Amino acid sequence: MALERMTRIIGTVMHSSKEYVCVMQLHRPVEEGRLREVLRLFEGEIYQKPPLRSSVKRALRTRRIFRIELLEYTGKYALLRVDCEAGTYMRKLCWDIGLVLGVGAHMRELRRVRTGPFSEDSGLMVRLDDVAYAVIRWREEGKDDLLRRVVIPGEYSVCHIPKVLVRDSAVESLTHGAQLAAPGVAAVEEGVEKGGMVALMTLKGELIGLGKALASAEEILQAERGIVVGPTRIIMERGLYPRMWKRQQTPQGA
Repeated sequence: MALERMTRIIGTVMHSSKEYVCVMQLHRPVEEGRLREVLRLFEGEIYQKPPLRSSVKRALRTRRIFRIELLEYTGKYALLRVDCEAGTYMRKLCWDIGLVLGVGAHMRELRRVRTGPFSEDSGLMVRLDDVAYAVIRWREEGKDDLLRRVVIPGEYSVCHIPKVLVRDSAVESLTHGAQLAAPGVAAVEEGVEKGGMVALMTLKGELIGLGKALASAEEILQAERGIVVGPTRIIMERGLYPRMWKRQQTPQGA
């Protein structure tokens, strides 16, 4: 759940990689070694057609499975931890694994344990009841201690995205729709790739917005002029940093 201006980039979190724990039921038992062998075949890029009951077009597409871990196995039920690209259908994955095993399989239970940087292990997950109680305490008692505990800074939602640090002199122009030129870059993180998404940050660690890198990290650092990042979503409000650009003078009488 995002608040106010952070709703502009919530889609970035929703479409980031995910991790699931699921129970797959085999229709006939197989040896554990054979199951592990087949699971390894599904790591990497796979072809997948969405199941009949899905909200997207049933067209063959590729998805990447980063890791499949067999947590428990009873000969009939397999408890799996799957780290995968967004848009991967777990019930179809189970069905395909059963097909390769030659015994058939289907998904019995599914639990999402991570989306992007937010995971159950991070200790940041809260219940809606906790949020409601924190709001009531703030409104009725004027105490915001619980509210500060359940609402985290929006900068955390982009901690998994490569970052470009922007000089103070260029921040305000970005909030007015300008593109980021090379002189406005203070530093670049490793992992910035041409065409990839980057998070634009101030030198204080404040999130300005998201953008598309028009050059690699090394090329950006070596550039002395030219546009290096095209902003796609701006979060920061205008007026927080000083204007450093000059208005074009209009000749008198023009």
